Amino acid sequence: MATQCKSLSESVPELFERQLTTAATKVPAAAVVPLELIYLPRQKHRRYFDPHQLDALIHSVQEQGILEPLLVRPIGSNHYELVAGERRLKAAIAVGLKEVPVRIRELSESEALELALVENLQREDLNPVEETEGILQLIALEQGLTQDEVVSGLYRMYNQLKGNVNSVNPNVRVRDFEGYVQTVFKSLGRMSWESFVKNRLPLLKLPGDILEALRVGQIEYTKALALAKVKDQASRQGLLAEAIAKSLSLSQIRKRVKALQSPPGPGRFVDRIDATYKRLKKSKVWEDLKKREKLESLLAQIEELISLE
Repeated sequence: MATQCKSLSESVPELFERQLTTAATKVPAAAVVPLELIYLPRQKHRRYFDPHQLDALIHSVQEQGILEPLLVRPIGSNHYELVAGERRLKAAIAVGLKEVPVRIRELSESEALELALVENLQREDLNPVEETEGILQLIALEQGLTQDEVVSGLYRMYNQLKGNVNSVNPNVRVRDFEGYVQTVFKSLGRMSWESFVKNRLPLLKLPGDILEALRVGQIEYTKALALAKVKDQASRQGLLAEAIAKSLSLSQIRKRVKALQSPPGPGRFVDRIDATYKRLKKSKVWEDLKKREKLESLLAQIEELISLE
């Protein structure tokens, strides 16, 4: 567990600045390093970057270069691991830079992880999935818990608040956890911990296709929650594709979800048969011998079903 962030009164931005100024430096604090010597960390915290914002940064780097140094830590001989600044690194690679300015800090793996999480959570363009995962990772790191334990602790706090469970006198560890949770959300200033439990934690239970679309910014999280109510995978994927292609509003998505969840009545089924029959009469499918044979086989099955009435 990291030991640098024990004060519950310390804000997340203050933590970031203090980590930078108090970390022991056995190498020069600032330098220009060849790109080929900088490696990405094994545990990446961002998997999606808004292409428009990245293009804007690339244009800026072309015009002005890298204005803010990347943060790295030394690993091995003359090699470095990126701690903060992956967008700047991508932009530097895109414009063909050979070297970039960096701030070098001697950091342990846990300290580097903490700094990367904190820096990431201060970004304005972080999508809801990565923000949710980042907050859970930060709390888990600071409290020495697994992410599943953090989620359980958050639900316990929420249920106690709503009176769904009997309140008991918490021990010191529980009080520390609850106090740290409240401080993190107050410091981030994005949402309350209650809103996080109610609206964000459910995102992690979304079907994989919905979660990925949300992660890469194709849909908003309110639309993702609505789409997830469609349990049939094929129907859900079809509606997801339509929602993305047509930029459907939340109300439009909810109407389509409701229609998919409603069992088709006899009238609707008959209308569907009638519409299919009209299309079939106008179709050139009869000109294809193989398709015609298949249609004749299907028609025979329908006739057999009718004869059994």
